[in-house]
Amino acid sequence: MNAKKFFKKVCNRFLLLNLLAMVVVVVLLCLGVGYGLDLYTHHGEGIEVPELKGMRYQKARLLLEEKGLNIVVSDSGYNKTLPADCILAQMPGHGQKVKEGHTIYVTVNSPSSPTFAIPDIVDNSSLREAEAKLTAMGFRLAPTQRVTGEKDWVYGILCRGRRVSNGDRVPIDYPLTLMVGSGAYDDTDSIDYVDSNYSMDVTDEGGNDVDEFVEVTEPPAAE
Repeated sequence: MNAKKFFKKVCNRFLLLNLLAMVVVVVLLCLGVGYGLDLYTHHGEGIEVPELKGMRYQKARLLLEEKGLNIVVSDSGYNKTLPADCILAQMPGHGQKVKEGHTIYVTVNSPSSPTFAIPDIVDNSSLREAEAKLTAMGFRLAPTQRVTGEKDWVYGILCRGRRVSNGDRVPIDYPLTLMVGSGAYDDTDSIDYVDSNYSMDVTDEGGNDVDEFVEVTEPPAAE
């Protein structure tokens, strides 16, 4: 069989029709799967997330339920300029499109400021170290109060006129006053030092040197 007869036999009409039919079936199958997935996942359909920031939680919950969405409080914060129980943040954000039944996570404003424990800085750190630790935690610092003691050493903390200690929990929005040493000391803190080389010369009536420590004996009994 020569090459011409071979190609004529292989490339007959029946084989070409079968190949064409297979291609058509594959294309239709791909289109059908893609269209079916779009229908199943509701591709292109979605609910736009409303703006919830500044809204009371109860009102936001009713609004989302009307749209077929859920709401969950994931965290709390504190903003004294806003009323308690209002929403500070949301995820997903406003304008994003989500599927029906999707959950919106919100951060709600706390009715009172959070409290934090005072770190171990009283009588254990310098002014610079104490300021760095407290400001990193979010505390506000009032002007320092100078007291007698080692310069720039922290001897105490005042919060609204009350002295607080290490470990005490204080609201984060309460200003703190550090009691810091001025480098000066009270006269009562002074100490008298005695020179170990100091000696006192004692002389008798004739001007002769005598020992400072004289043994005293009882006088002899009268006869």
